[in-house]
Amino acid sequence: MDGMLDRRPVIVGVDGSPRSIDALRKAAEMARLLDAPITAVTAWQFPITFDGSFPTEIWSPEGEAERILSAAIVTAFPDERPERLTAVTIAGPAASVLITASENASMLVLGSRGRGGFAGLLLGSVSTACAQHARCPVLLMHGSPGTTKDSAAETRRAERDPAM
Repeated sequence: MDGMLDRRPVIVGVDGSPRSIDALRKAAEMARLLDAPITAVTAWQFPITFDGSFPTEIWSPEGEAERILSAAIVTAFPDERPERLTAVTIAGPAASVLITASENASMLVLGSRGRGGFAGLLLGSVSTACAQHARCPVLLMHGSPGTTKDSAAETRRAERDPAM
């Protein structure tokens, strides 16, 4: 096979955190170097205690994931979105979703820490699980000096107004 058909995508996990914005930018750079498409993935799931009594018209975890992913893309690429970027939201625990996606990827790019957990940890639970179990090379981004706080503010603005 020749051309795009035999190119495995660079998968990037996006949770809207500053490090995932850095990972999205790095994934675009790696995809360009590998001449591969990019797939930005945001995982979502209902809260463990969800009993179905809360109307999903008011709050939808899938809709929230789509909003976070859209805002992250706008923040990472304010001028021009990469040409071969696909954005998907997938139901399931983040680590499991990303490990499954890694089976058909040329590379998996993640931020070393996401939105949850304990700030003092070097790696988050998702990045640790992916580093241990992914089926492709994994690149963990520890953030760019001086851009992390700026990325967080830009993402919050983009979440409020994705059309910016």
